[in-house]
Amino acid sequence: MKNSKIIYLFLFAFVLFSCNKDEISVPLENTQNEDLTGYQEIASINLGGLGAAEITAFDPATNRLFAVNNGTENKIDVLDISNPSNVTVIKSISMLPYGGYVNSVAISNGKLAAAIESTNKQAAGKIVVFNTSNYTEIKSINVGSLPDMVTFSPDGNYILSANEGEPSDDYLTDPEGSVSIIKVSDYSVVTLNFAAFESQLASLTAKGFRIFGPGKNFVKDIEPEYITISDDSKTAYVTLQENNAIAEIDIVSAAIKKITPLGFKDYSLAANATDVSDRDNKIEFNTFSKVYGMYMPDAIAYFYHNGTPYLFTANEGDSREYKAFTEMKRVSAVTLDATNFPTGATLKTDAILGRLNITTTLGDTDSDGDFDALYSLGARSFSVWNASTGSQVFDSKNELDVKAKELAIYDDGRSDDKSVEPESVCLGRVGGKNIAIVGLERADAFAIYDITNPTTPVFIKMFKTGDAPEGIIFIPASKSPIKQSLIVTSSENDGLIKIYKTTKL
Repeated sequence: MKNSKIIYLFLFAFVLFSCNKDEISVPLENTQNEDLTGYQEIASINLGGLGAAEITAFDPATNRLFAVNNGTENKIDVLDISNPSNVTVIKSISMLPYGGYVNSVAISNGKLAAAIESTNKQAAGKIVVFNTSNYTEIKSINVGSLPDMVTFSPDGNYILSANEGEPSDDYLTDPEGSVSIIKVSDYSVVTLNFAAFESQLASLTAKGFRIFGPGKNFVKDIEPEYITISDDSKTAYVTLQENNAIAEIDIVSAAIKKITPLGFKDYSLAANATDVSDRDNKIEFNTFSKVYGMYMPDAIAYFYHNGTPYLFTANEGDSREYKAFTEMKRVSAVTLDATNFPTGATLKTDAILGRLNITTTLGDTDSDGDFDALYSLGARSFSVWNASTGSQVFDSKNELDVKAKELAIYDDGRSDDKSVEPESVCLGRVGGKNIAIVGLERADAFAIYDITNPTTPVFIKMFKTGDAPEGIIFIPASKSPIKQSLIVTSSENDGLIKIYKTTKL
């Protein structure tokens, strides 16, 4: 009987979680508790400066870290982290035979999937699968335009890519945004667009969904950004960042089930108070009537708890800025409705609202040429959503800004834009606690939250990283080469990969 209990525990061994794979569940982990406040940097390696370290994925079978490097040459660097305190680059896999930039990597069962855009950014991209032991190519699969993120299903049977489909700078070529589903058994692929939902545009728009830009083409204007997958490998959730929404996809039937608009964040509420000026010579959080934020999440992670599926989103925000079309203007450059903004002249000064970047595609509700409300990009927060209903069950409000200010790492030069800019989110389990790790691109930091109750996450601590962390992964103790949990960050502005370790309690 004793042996059967041991076997039972091993069957529930914890699996690897990462921001790049987003395969989130909470099985048992038979390890000691670790100090969530005690993570410290134990290694740092520079892969080449700007653009040289964006996204990483970890292979527990080989103790290798695979890092996207679009610095001087588009490649994937392979790092040996069998001793995480002494990291070395042991191989580079060139992407030149396959196309342009490599945007994302993911790992499952000895397979490395890489999302590679075409040298002509608007043409079809590729997902290329490599062997993680000998780096040989297993298969190259054509997908939609600009595959920006790739992930495996938890069971390893599917690879999914979010194909953003950005337009050319002159907007003369605008490919469809799409999601590709690849069966690993035979590498067959189905690429889905969103045409079936065009008839719902009016109802979706009323809830905060956005279709905008030259031509306002529904299928072309949707831009998938990031994917997470349910524990049973049946359902994918895809952020449509520019569109301010999340799509749900049935993986097995290869069908998009629904689009859920995310609405807007109200900056008139005290809990959402924010600093919107980069020229007031201070960091001061204030409320503003008729000013809103579009959630517009980048990364997303799935978490199943007590019978309810939840989605965690990093509400970064993003704008369309091209030669042929730029949606952004500062408040100082637009006309404010005199009724809704009776002190408009004062509000438009640099020290108050004048510097805030807003979209010109929303806010003129009566089409008279002035702005009745103001909508900025992102929500300066992370949120938790009920995946079944689409309702928001938690938002961090202004806590990330406040904590960054307390640590003296808040970048006031970004107050007019997206402040700390939550970019990435990954989930994991440390001892008896479930945690969320939120990457903050403009604060150069990550924050750890206790999400044991996912509807009321509790802030634990904020930690400094390299310059502009783009990717963060969590390696649990059970998969770690040193049997202690590790956090790995990759920063696109300085090319630094950093590894953090905590201590056991």
